[in-house]
Amino acid sequence: MTIDAAGLDLLFREARTHNKWKPDPISDDTLRELYEVTKWGPTSANSSPARFVFVRTKEGKEKLAPALSSGNMEKTMTAPVTVIVAYDPKFYEHLPKLFPHNPDATSWFTSNDSLAATTAFRNGTLQGAYLMIAARAMGLDVGAMSGFDNAKVDAAFFAHNGWRSNWLVNIGYGDPAGLFNRSPRLSFDEATQFA
Repeated sequence: MTIDAAGLDLLFREARTHNKWKPDPISDDTLRELYEVTKWGPTSANSSPARFVFVRTKEGKEKLAPALSSGNMEKTMTAPVTVIVAYDPKFYEHLPKLFPHNPDATSWFTSNDSLAATTAFRNGTLQGAYLMIAARAMGLDVGAMSGFDNAKVDAAFFAHNGWRSNWLVNIGYGDPAGLFNRSPRLSFDEATQFA
């Protein structure tokens, strides 16, 4: 089974990073559906370390604002939803549920801090990418950002649970007037090799 050219355009070839947003809200049901699609993307040992905070209230945006770089302030404040893509460093506590066929899986990570940290960050990053692709597949536009202070976000949103922010993604219905000209990409020969 494959998707057609229109699907590839929607997800990749014609998809853009949006900076301006239409005021249309995103419903709770849409955000729940977005997560329900995202959660099926593969992670190592089904570890599923990503955690997502859907920031969309005035209070939530005000809490986020001090962590934003000046270039990301307006587009984040006007986006219907800003997702904090985070990860749980103690994701392995859920492995008895998520990876039940191997009762020893938790010990892989409790006995190796470096492996746990790498697994959490790598797989949480994968899940954040799945979220962006799922959003596009559902007809939403996205604008990912790394211009913010992670420590401030973590202090404001995760002091109670120890999660760690990775990046931010604005989600909504993009205003094409805010798009930049499409930037080039590396060619196959520049970015790949056979071995």
